[in-house]
Amino acid sequence: MRRISILDRSRTREGHPAPQALRDTVELARAAERLGYHRFWVSEHHSVPGVAGSAPAVLAAAVAGATRRIRVGTGGVMLPNHQPLVVAEQFGVLESLFPGRIDMGLGRSVGFTGGIRRALGRDAQDADRFEEQLAELLGWLDGTQREYPEVHARPAEGLRIPAYVLATGEGAGVAARAGLPLVVGDLRSRSRVVEVVERYRAQFRPSPAGSEPYVMVSGTVAVAGTPEAARRILVPEAWSLAHSRTRGSFPPLRPAEEVEALAMTAKERELYEGGLAGHVHGTEEQVAAQLAEVAELTRADELLVTTSTYDRTALLDSFERLAGLAGA
Repeated sequence: MRRISILDRSRTREGHPAPQALRDTVELARAAERLGYHRFWVSEHHSVPGVAGSAPAVLAAAVAGATRRIRVGTGGVMLPNHQPLVVAEQFGVLESLFPGRIDMGLGRSVGFTGGIRRALGRDAQDADRFEEQLAELLGWLDGTQREYPEVHARPAEGLRIPAYVLATGEGAGVAARAGLPLVVGDLRSRSRVVEVVERYRAQFRPSPAGSEPYVMVSGTVAVAGTPEAARRILVPEAWSLAHSRTRGSFPPLRPAEEVEALAMTAKERELYEGGLAGHVHGTEEQVAAQLAEVAELTRADELLVTTSTYDRTALLDSFERLAGLAGA
């Protein structure tokens, strides 16, 4: 893959409240720039106890202000949660402040519970309007929207802000029809990723945004001095996922040693082990081989890494090792 980038989900950690998670995201962005990563993206989640990143455009501004060269964007703004005009204005401000560095990653998900959707003034069916909303948003940027005469998205109108579509559900077809780059994950389901990518390439229509398909594959990658140490990087997130699926709450990340000492029910153990399986992890040599396999399978242009863990030192070491072996 020609490029490697990072998506940070601003995961909270036990004993470290949400404000610290946001500061950790900004610090990781600085490290990513120093290590030569191509872009650094932030995510959007609402009312999730273990995630601090609820306002991606605001967080992207903080990241861009703390860095100088790395591209900064969202992975992504969930467009059904917002009015396209407001999204256009937000990214117009970002691009005006940090010209040539802003990416607009867009997804079609809505709040994952009924209560969140009601609080946002949305319902599950709003996801079905994603393609329509995307066209409106792009129209605000290039000045071609006609539904609201005499209304302009300032300062966005006329600015070139690259848009990317996250492939959730029908996202791949939407990206192909709009002629936009595709972001697809995760690497635990590689056959599904390959199927989505192939469909996108087959349906792609050239557009002002690009004459050829562009594919970013997203997934968790953990690199360490030993396979065991790399696996331990994955432990906190795997347990958090298992906990959420058995108890209905997505908790902050706990230290790996605490998780490994827990007594788990059979169902928790099954989900936990499943959460550990399939990710790209190991020593530099092992990860290089796995990434070569992913590149051959997907023919992706870029890798977007989404790793989260409790131990920030181990996480930074993993990103350093990955940058070294990938030539980021």
